Amino acid sequence: MTNYRFDNLDKSILGALMTNARTPYAELAKQCGVSAGTIHVRIEKMRQAGVITGTQVTVDAKRLGYDVCCFIGINLNNARDYPQTLERLRELDEVVEAYYTTGNYSIFIKVMTRSIEHLQDVLINKVQAIEAIQSTETLISLQNPINRNVAP
Repeated sequence: MTNYRFDNLDKSILGALMTNARTPYAELAKQCGVSAGTIHVRIEKMRQAGVITGTQVTVDAKRLGYDVCCFIGINLNNARDYPQTLERLRELDEVVEAYYTTGNYSIFIKVMTRSIEHLQDVLINKVQAIEAIQSTETLISLQNPINRNVAP
């Protein structure tokens, strides 16, 4: 089911789940004016179509002690170095997102660290220690005023 067609009910269900993924089907049914069975069927169809890929717990990184968020643009020595570089980056707990990009960088990563000193250690002893990496550019985030999913 690769070409799933959305209607307003699907959009309402997704919107409610994106706000609170723990909303019971009965509550969703009441909000949407349909039966809980209909909600169950629609959610299962969206799962099978790959629209809903799972649920997750969202944590506040700062409350866990991760005070520094930064983005690092990475230039590789060769494009063929991408797969093994990605594998090395996957091994680093501080790397929370990675993107294969066009433009100035081959790879763009998001890194969370506990302090500037921790960031320095990650840069020097982990990221820049990967032989396939030619150079990096680090951008430190001062705040994250917009953080949301795409609208259904």
